[in-house]
Amino acid sequence: MKKFVIGVDFGTDSVRSLIVNASNGEEIASAVSYYERWKSEKYCDPINNKFRQHPLDYIEGLEISIKNAIKSAPPGTASNIVGLSVDTTGSTPVAVDENCIPLAMKKGFEDNPNAMFILWKDHTSVKEAEEINITSKSNGNIDYTKYIGGVYSSEWFWAKILHTLREDKDVRKNAYSWVEHCDWIPALLTDNRDPKKLKRSRCAAGHKAMWHEEFKGLPDDDFLASIDPLLKNIREKLYYETYTNDQKAGIIAPYWADRLGLNKNTIIGVGAFDAHMGAVGGGIEPYVLCKIIGTSTCDILVAPIKDIGNKLIKGICGQVDGSVLPDMLGMEAGQSAYGDIYAWFKKLLLWPLEYSSKKTNKIDYVNFKQKIIQDIDTNIIPYLSIEAEKIPAGQTDIVSLDWMNGRRTPYANQLLKGAITGLNLGSDAPRIFRSLVETTAFGAKKIVERFIDEGVQIKSVIAMGGVAKKSPFVIQVLADVLNMNIKIVTSEQACALGAAMCAAAASGIYNSLSSAQKSMGSGFEKEYKPDSNNAAVYKKIYEKYSKLAEFIENDFTK
Repeated sequence: MKKFVIGVDFGTDSVRSLIVNASNGEEIASAVSYYERWKSEKYCDPINNKFRQHPLDYIEGLEISIKNAIKSAPPGTASNIVGLSVDTTGSTPVAVDENCIPLAMKKGFEDNPNAMFILWKDHTSVKEAEEINITSKSNGNIDYTKYIGGVYSSEWFWAKILHTLREDKDVRKNAYSWVEHCDWIPALLTDNRDPKKLKRSRCAAGHKAMWHEEFKGLPDDDFLASIDPLLKNIREKLYYETYTNDQKAGIIAPYWADRLGLNKNTIIGVGAFDAHMGAVGGGIEPYVLCKIIGTSTCDILVAPIKDIGNKLIKGICGQVDGSVLPDMLGMEAGQSAYGDIYAWFKKLLLWPLEYSSKKTNKIDYVNFKQKIIQDIDTNIIPYLSIEAEKIPAGQTDIVSLDWMNGRRTPYANQLLKGAITGLNLGSDAPRIFRSLVETTAFGAKKIVERFIDEGVQIKSVIAMGGVAKKSPFVIQVLADVLNMNIKIVTSEQACALGAAMCAAAASGIYNSLSSAQKSMGSGFEKEYKPDSNNAAVYKKIYEKYSKLAEFIENDFTK
């Protein structure tokens, strides 16, 4: 009898559910649901880097995507689904009450952004992150940042909690505990209502909350209270133990089995972050750099624990035992913006059209303009890519810096800003776009150099995600800049596929996650090889990029 598993991938804009044949990885059916409140830009303030998501978006998206995936699958599939695992963005925590209910789902908090999930790219807690870093480096304190690259980020768990507690006394008064998105969904599906008994993700805890076995769990209460007394006693309402993504969180609650159309014996796996499960789905192996390229990037490496030993890798986003594969050390890096930079440029170019269309009262003209705007919105990046590709590497003097959303690696700093230099009156949209594509590749090169400088080898590169699959020009430039081959994962849904593999391991179909990977992997559809001439040109431009980065960080921002 065939057995199926579901991988549920909660992204920034939507949630995707993928039904997979556990024996061979065949993708049987999938469905996507977009977050309605997020789509209408509720609860966000982009100018101030404030991004919040309502838990109802997650619940509705979960139900719609799973039901629609089942509906499009062959008859009888649902009854043979044995496991389900989820991945989410992160760090994306939320304040919950004693019953693990997010405050935004309680009366009086329905429209309070501080009571909602604080999305990974929310940078409102820069000040708090800096205070955590200063306290960690103070004399006499344990340096709780040493396993996360030495720098704590505003994108992460404790900084976001502290900022929210300071900003909102109502949330402060009613928050019993805090839960990551990837931990909350399995708790919801298994009806686990005790925040202290949830099976918390090793991935989330180690990379974002400074959890480590050396510390006997999370940072101790005295350290947290020394940052701010508001953090005192929070640790005791969180967790000590963490779990890898091949483990079982529980069995689906009858209510949710009925609501989703699943059988009542469905195993729910422990959750993890999207990039880490995406690396699993992409077929990550030791010393293979896995790049998940979308709105931002997350770069994942794994290595045998004995190889790294006691080495501390500075400037990355954490080294965590079992955060990707249970028997490997998982290492994370990334860029705070990649596709988001292209989206920003598109929005910039569209602004005059959108503005002018709002100013006219002629109905036919408005409709005509809207059609034009929709066409440009859909095709402008492909058009720009075609024209930018015609421009030889190094022909323009434009050099850009990819810190439009701060810097994640090396050494997280969300206060940094991007830049575009070398403009003249001949600098048209394709030339500027090419520079933006090049700068995202240069940012990727900084990550590769960081690992190599720290003594961690990189044997090869694999890529997945929307940009990797849909933008050949972007990936060719990346291959040229890195001067390395880049293999593209076949699956369109590597993160969801990775979650499905974790579900197959958690439900006992395979005795290890590595075995699930081997049987269920999709392989690679294409390999990009660097152009040696372009690689030589980019080596020189990269030197200018590095000088620009040094100037912006050390002189311009101070």
